[in-house]
Amino acid sequence: MSSNHAIVIQGAGKAQVVEASVPKLRDDYLIVKVKAVALNPTDVLHIDLFAVTGARVGCDYAGVIEEVGSEVTKSFKKGDRIAGVAHGSNAVHHEDGTFAEYITVKGDLQLRIPDNVTFEEAATLGVSVTTVGQGLYQSLGLPYFDKPSTEKLPVLIYGGSTATGALAIQYAKLSGLHVVTTASPHNFEYLKKLGADVILDYKSATVVEDIKKSAEGQLKHVLDCISSESSADISVKAIAEDGGIYSTLRPVPAELVSAINGKVTTKMTLAYTAIGEPCQFGPQALPAIPADLEFGSKFWADTERLLGEGKVVAHKPTVNEGGSGLEGVLKGLDLVRQGKVSGTKLVYVVS
Repeated sequence: MSSNHAIVIQGAGKAQVVEASVPKLRDDYLIVKVKAVALNPTDVLHIDLFAVTGARVGCDYAGVIEEVGSEVTKSFKKGDRIAGVAHGSNAVHHEDGTFAEYITVKGDLQLRIPDNVTFEEAATLGVSVTTVGQGLYQSLGLPYFDKPSTEKLPVLIYGGSTATGALAIQYAKLSGLHVVTTASPHNFEYLKKLGADVILDYKSATVVEDIKKSAEGQLKHVLDCISSESSADISVKAIAEDGGIYSTLRPVPAELVSAINGKVTTKMTLAYTAIGEPCQFGPQALPAIPADLEFGSKFWADTERLLGEGKVVAHKPTVNEGGSGLEGVLKGLDLVRQGKVSGTKLVYVVS
C-alpha cells in the first residue's frame, strides 16, 4: 500500500487520475484494495455541478479488505471479499471516493461477497442497494421482506431498468407486493425475469391510465428511480385520488406534485445519509442521521444473505466499456454524462 492512484475532482466538469495518498484508517472504517468499481449518475452530478475540488469520486466498488478499524461491529477480517457503498465526492472527507486503487469505507455498510457473486457483479450494488432500502422501507413504509404482505398491495417502481429499479423490483416481490414498473420495450423481458408483474412503456400515451388499471385505482406507493419532471408527472397522476406517498431519488419541485394531487406526500431518499455522519449534498448541509445507519447496517446484512441464497441478483454489468482501469472509468463517466447507458451498469476492473 505504498502508492495509490485515484480519480480526483479538479474543478467544475473536470476529474482526472492522479497520485494520491492511501486513506488513513478511521476507527469504524475499513481499508480496501479495489478490484472493480461501478458508475452512477451521482458521480457525474458531483463532478459537473457540485465540483468539490480535491474530492475523490465514486460510490460503488468491490474489493479485498486490507485493514479493519477497531470500532467496526461486523465480523470482517483482512482478506475478505467485500462490496458496499461509500460517500464519494465527499465535501467533508475528500478521501472517501471509491474510484481508486485503495479506498476507505464505513465498515458496517458493507457486505461479504458470497461465493456465487463476482467482483464485477458485486461492484454494482452500492448506491442501488442503499437507495432501495431507504426508498421501499424507510420512505414508503412498505412491508419488510421478512414479513411480506398478505394482500395485493400495488407499488409503482418508475424506471425499472435502472440499477436501482432492477433491485427494487426484486425486493418488492420478496415483500409480497404487486409490482408495476415502467421501462423501454427492449428491457421488458429482463424486468419480467426479475419478477415485475406489470411492465409498461413509459412513452405510451396511455401509460397513466394503464398504471391506474393495473393497480385497480389503489396505487398509494411510488418509488421514482428517474425523478425528473416528466416521471413525476406520470407517477403522481397515477396515484389514487385520496393520495399516497411519492418517493424520489433527487429533488422534484413540491409545487409540481401538489398541482397534480395535493393529497400526495413527497419524500426524497439520499444514500449518503446511510453513512450516519454529517455531510454535504451540493449547497445543503445535512446532519447525521443515526437511524439511517442502523437501518442501512441491517439491510446490507440481510442483502448479503439474499445474494448468497440467490433470491436477489445484481444488476447486469457491462465491463470495461471503452477501456479498463481508472482511465476507463473516465471514459465511462462520459457515457453516463451523454445518457448512453440503459438497462445495465458500467463496471471497470481496477486490479
